[in-house]
Amino acid sequence: MIEKPDIVNCFSELTWIQDKDLRNKVVNVWKTAADRGKWQRLQEIPFTLIFENSGLLVDHTKRITTLVRNVGNTREEHLNKDHLIAGALLHDVGKLLEYEMKDGKIVKSKFGEKMRHPAAGAQLAEECMLPKEVVHIIAAHSHEGDTMNRSPEAIIIHHCDFIDFEIKKALSK
Repeated sequence: MIEKPDIVNCFSELTWIQDKDLRNKVVNVWKTAADRGKWQRLQEIPFTLIFENSGLLVDHTKRITTLVRNVGNTREEHLNKDHLIAGALLHDVGKLLEYEMKDGKIVKSKFGEKMRHPAAGAQLAEECMLPKEVVHIIAAHSHEGDTMNRSPEAIIIHHCDFIDFEIKKALSK
């Protein structure tokens, strides 16, 4: 079973969130998702099932969070940096419900057949009482958000996520 200290140890980027309450809520979302998905280790979850050798979800999340922070720090506009980092750390948390370990292999879960990770992650974040702006980032980060009016923070996360996805996909061939 994954415990809160495991999550904190996994994501040193949590310290980039200045608001301690928000930081704790981000950890709670990961813990809730891990418990519901019955995961034993965060380091066993792949980034994607779309192509082979995609790497780990944890590593993808860390890369996105670093990219997002760097982009956010170069922008002159007022951005909510805490929401930006929280959204980056949580954008794919719904994959803990979309995927499952079955017979020693990670596959799409029955839940995942009905609901993709952006919706599942947004729902988890809402349950854990994250700000609506962070819930929006999670819901809007993938193609599901293409018809939404994304916030500036959600735009950054959307593009950083696809930069990493497309590079990993190209290198997997």
